[in-house]
Amino acid sequence: MAKSGLAKGANAGHITEPVAAAPKANRRKGALNKRTALCRSIAREVCGLAPYERRILDMIKTGGSAADKRIYKFAKRRLGSHKRALVKREDIKAVNAAQRAKAAGVEE
Repeated sequence: MAKSGLAKGANAGHITEPVAAAPKANRRKGALNKRTALCRSIAREVCGLAPYERRILDMIKTGGSAADKRIYKFAKRRLGSHKRALVKREDIKAVNAAQRAKAAGVEE
């Protein structure tokens, strides 16, 4: 509520200019910048997949009716949180799609 500049009343007090607060660091937490994305892609290219990621990839390839749920449960156990497990599942699915696209491009 705006101050009136008067000593008494509902809006009593010295008139001040509100200070705009700087955005908090948690607003950009998790945002991926270009340098980090490049470093991660190079590391993935050089090192390949971790053993648990290869196991997830194998689960995707073998498929089955409850594959997504099994992959989620496995990733959650390894990574510790719901959100990380979902992101990892989608990441490994993208890797699988890229491998299939590459294989399809070679066959043609």
